[in-house]
Amino acid sequence: PERSTGRFENANFGQRTPRADGPRPPRDDRGPPPQRRDDRPPQGGAPRPEAGTVRYSALAPRPAPGARPGPGGPRGPGRPGAGPAAPPATPEVQRAARQAPRPGGAVMDRRPDEDDRRRDAGPGKAISRAKGAPMRREGRLTIQTVAGDAEGAERMRSLASVRRAREREREKRKGGVQEQARVAREVVIPDVITVGELANRMATRGVEIIKFLMRQGVMLKINDVIDNDTAELVATEFGHTVKRVSEADVEEGFIGAEDVDDHLLPRPPVVTIMGHVDHGKTSLLDALRSTDVVSGEHGGITQHIGAYQVRLESGEKVTFLDTPGHAAFSAMRMRGANATDIVILVVAADDGVMPQTIEAINHAKAAGAPIIVAINKIDKPGADPTRVINELLQHEIVVESLGGDTQAIEVSAKEKMGLDDLIEAVLLQAEVLDLKANPDRTADGVVIEAKLDRGRGAVSTVLVKRGTLKRGDIVVAGDTFGRVRALLNERGEQLDEAGPSVPVEILGLDGTPAPGEPFAVVENDARARELTDYRVRMKREKAGSPIQGASLADMMAKLADKKVSELPVIIKADVQGSAEAIVGSLDKLAHEEVRARIILSGAGAISESDVMLAKGANSPILGFNVRASKQAQALAEREGVEIRYYSIIYDLIDDIKGVLSGMLAPIQRETFLGNAEVLQAFDISKVGRVAGCKVTEGVVRKGARVRIIRQDIVVLELGTLQTLKRFKDEVNEVPVGQECGMAFQGFQDIKAGDVIECFNLEEVKRTL
Repeated sequence: PERSTGRFENANFGQRTPRADGPRPPRDDRGPPPQRRDDRPPQGGAPRPEAGTVRYSALAPRPAPGARPGPGGPRGPGRPGAGPAAPPATPEVQRAARQAPRPGGAVMDRRPDEDDRRRDAGPGKAISRAKGAPMRREGRLTIQTVAGDAEGAERMRSLASVRRAREREREKRKGGVQEQARVAREVVIPDVITVGELANRMATRGVEIIKFLMRQGVMLKINDVIDNDTAELVATEFGHTVKRVSEADVEEGFIGAEDVDDHLLPRPPVVTIMGHVDHGKTSLLDALRSTDVVSGEHGGITQHIGAYQVRLESGEKVTFLDTPGHAAFSAMRMRGANATDIVILVVAADDGVMPQTIEAINHAKAAGAPIIVAINKIDKPGADPTRVINELLQHEIVVESLGGDTQAIEVSAKEKMGLDDLIEAVLLQAEVLDLKANPDRTADGVVIEAKLDRGRGAVSTVLVKRGTLKRGDIVVAGDTFGRVRALLNERGEQLDEAGPSVPVEILGLDGTPAPGEPFAVVENDARARELTDYRVRMKREKAGSPIQGASLADMMAKLADKKVSELPVIIKADVQGSAEAIVGSLDKLAHEEVRARIILSGAGAISESDVMLAKGANSPILGFNVRASKQAQALAEREGVEIRYYSIIYDLIDDIKGVLSGMLAPIQRETFLGNAEVLQAFDISKVGRVAGCKVTEGVVRKGARVRIIRQDIVVLELGTLQTLKRFKDEVNEVPVGQECGMAFQGFQDIKAGDVIECFNLEEVKRTL
């Protein structure tokens, strides 16, 4: 035991003997391997172990007799100089050996109980770190570990980090890297602005502005809105100059300045075909285009504006807009008149001037567009063009044959008669107007129609008035904007650009703008977002603000509105203009007792969200030229939501009119029966006050309604004749000239001289 203890005290645990400085002698395979030489004393002053001694430690114990030595043990059995076998070390000796310093190495930072925990841990389980023990970088041999700086090993930087720091220092000494100076800018600040938009205008990261505001005690996000005072403080702090503008100034320069005459070039005329319903407007356009357009309209009625450009045989181009003639589409006709250069007023020769004809004349006059009268259907029996001309005189339309300046052409769209004369009249009028535009500028124009198409998104039909609209331009229309992804003509062909007077469909807007809205191309997304945000905010404020200065009549009207019965409806149409026309028609059906309340109106297919909204509002869904998706249809069946489909606006309006009529309270209609005069009034037990009367007119009947008048003053407006007797017998009816006794239900104040009116009441249903 004493020898074993002494050997472990002088043993170098787990370490090989340091290599000698001299060259290693060549190995001879025929003899035993040469022994190591080391003339240096071991560290710590310990005596050098004898040559050839086989070193075993607690980490590498002696192998059992006959067992093959493992790695780290002796190189082979029977090495020369091997000492006698030593017994296994006890746990106390192992701890003491672990605490002893290694030669040329750092002190192992291992707690005494670590091996105990390692030994107690089951197979495949991780060894838990004792509470308060430092984290170890196991498996890494670092400079700090060898130098004995264990604390430095924990905070050691990576080699790549050190290299980067040295490179920066080297560049800084050379003067190559300098802090980039901020460029002072003039920042335009409106009344309100978002943090992100302010960062864009300052060319600064949004996080820098947010940090600055946090230091000022204001917690904001990138999309939050700040006022102009806060924005000015931020811009000034970052070294910029500030230019304040009013919020309304955002709209300035949206359309652009007028063009110089030197830049103007001739453009095709824009012709709008207007007139009464079923007077042959679309058929006339069909004849001009030599295509079949009428077949695409439900019931032969134009439901929305069609925009087409026709190339004539002479090579000249004419843009035609076909507007609806039905009374519900007044707004569309007005938009068509405002976007046009020339109005062709179609009047049927066998029908004459009708209400929508007069309305179209007024729209054309308001827009200042010249009118060409096309007297259609002259091939029909009973056609009378002279009658049409005379009726137009009543509305200040004087044709050339009567000394006026309005051209009148007799045509037949069905037989294609007089079409050449009509085209010649259009070209002549266009030549007089001298229509020109600048194609080499940013485009602007007007939205003709908009719809939501499945698969393509928002699709807007626009008419370019000035400039050239190109694919990739950023367009603002109303409160929507987007980058133009595609340009399509009326035949569905892709276009790269569209010049003045060219109608095109554009894809790429983030919504469906209202028809009639002007559109324009802007320089960047920031400008587009600024415009649309302002318009959305103005629309929201206008919708939410109460009416100022309300009169007493307005207050009474609001009180009356609370008593009005409402029919909630949701309207989905194929295009925005049709939805507007339906809403306008339903508004005209409003009555002092009932009205339709529009929960939602828009373009696009009926979706599941529409069904859920209808369920919450307890309203039906009216689909005009659209259908519900399968999911929406199934959801509507489960929730009990009614969906009605229409393709003709007549049917939709008639149905809603019938429903509103059914909601009206029936009126009470009086049917006069007769009069009686009270001769004497007396009391009878068990009956009450009884009037002795004489019938002076007509008849009186038991159970009929009565009105009692005393000295021309009504004392009982609506009573019931409860008892009617002739002498002692109860009778149902007493004719004129006879006397009778009467008792009234709930009325005892009867006096001699009163007049009794007898009548029947019947309920009559009302209609709008």
